[in-house]
Amino acid sequence: MSAPVTFDGRPVRGIVFDKDGTLFDFRATWTAWAQTFLLGLAEGDRNKAHHLGQAIGFDTVSGDYHPQSPVIAGTPAEIADFLLPHLPGHDFVGLVRFMNLAAAEAPMAEAAPLVPLFQDLGRLGLRLGVATNDAEEPALAHLDAVGALELLDFVAGSDSGHGAKPEAGQLLAFARAAGLATEEVMMIGDSQHDLIAGRAAGMMTIGVLTGPARKSDLADLADRVIENIGELPEIFDIRGT
Repeated sequence: MSAPVTFDGRPVRGIVFDKDGTLFDFRATWTAWAQTFLLGLAEGDRNKAHHLGQAIGFDTVSGDYHPQSPVIAGTPAEIADFLLPHLPGHDFVGLVRFMNLAAAEAPMAEAAPLVPLFQDLGRLGLRLGVATNDAEEPALAHLDAVGALELLDFVAGSDSGHGAKPEAGQLLAFARAAGLATEEVMMIGDSQHDLIAGRAAGMMTIGVLTGPARKSDLADLADRVIENIGELPEIFDIRGT
């Protein structure tokens, strides 16, 4: 039997993670994706790719995202809404499909080695899930590519039928699927959207700094802010039985 796990005196039986900026380092992953995706969308025209990047808060020259870029915490549909006015002749459904295909092939950079981390957390008896504003298909592809998918109990994307963050639907769906009370679940994310959703669901919230947000952006919404998910086991109090 695994030892009871607590955080600040509260029992922890499940963890639901955001994906981009939390499980995967945001800049290392999505800067490369944006450059490739935008150039493909612009059919190789670098000036047009730069213009499209500006529409979604990404600078193709510096590789930097604007803090309010919809790519940071938005859904594929929200990103498409920003791009579509600049793409005459494209339709919304086709654009989202193209975006999801490009996202599924993005080179993912783990924020910390996921398989050993998930294995360690599983040995503590914790149920694990992912709730992302990415679409479900690329999310599954990313997790499977690094060998982490089989270690998860639940994965939901923005198109999985539970809504998208900052609403709490995905997180509540994880709690239901895992058979846990929401107050026994910890939500871990890199954005205000993530932590707002966690608070709305009645969960413990942990912020990480592997996304664009600074500690000061997350502190008021998080029970604690850590550098990356690799530090996660250190915050638990694990009592012997």
